[in-house]
Amino acid sequence: MAGLYSCQQETIRLDGYEVHGIDVSRYQGKVDWKKVIAQDIDFVFLKATEGQSLVDSQFQSNWKQLSDLEIKKGAYHFFRPTVSSIDQAKHFIKTVKMDFDDLPPVLDIELMDGVSKAAMVNSLKSWISIVETHYKVKPIIYTNQKFYNKNLAGHFDDYPLWIARYNNYQEPEINGTNQWSFWQYGNKGRIDGIEGDVDFNVFRGNALELDNLTSQPPTVLSLNK
Repeated sequence: MAGLYSCQQETIRLDGYEVHGIDVSRYQGKVDWKKVIAQDIDFVFLKATEGQSLVDSQFQSNWKQLSDLEIKKGAYHFFRPTVSSIDQAKHFIKTVKMDFDDLPPVLDIELMDGVSKAAMVNSLKSWISIVETHYKVKPIIYTNQKFYNKNLAGHFDDYPLWIARYNNYQEPEINGTNQWSFWQYGNKGRIDGIEGDVDFNVFRGNALELDNLTSQPPTVLSLNK
């Protein structure tokens, strides 16, 4: 994610934030999740899908393993603006079976792929509408700070933002009225249980506020009359 904006030096974990997380894809290979979680990692986002047909080769294995552990997990879709947003949404829904306490689905948009800003925004809105209706929770939008401020500001103010900004640990500066909820502050983190680099993230709030982002438990009907 945000590969065009890679850090040059190892990413050091930030102090001053209560909730820490990582995101992974097939590039991290086989992960020892018990080791990872033991190092004060509170949430994980996994790459699930891309375009209308690609499924990350590690997604299903990682998703199943994390379902058995005490950690918040979420899945993201890498969006391709030239591909039907309807097909992309259906592909994600077919691939990702969410539990009620999972983090919302994530729409990862980093490239224009030659389409106009208006066409790209409309495609994103279509994907979001379909996915939100299916999972009954507002998706998170992931992108880098520059892309958001140039192309997305003002269009998705009601949706949680996950912003990549790798700039000397300075928090994202967002145009418009929205605020970031997740901040990816570096992509060269090192942690036991993962070989090689991994993205480091923080959540803006506390653990209870992270819980409030998830889907709610199914309604239990009262038997009292």
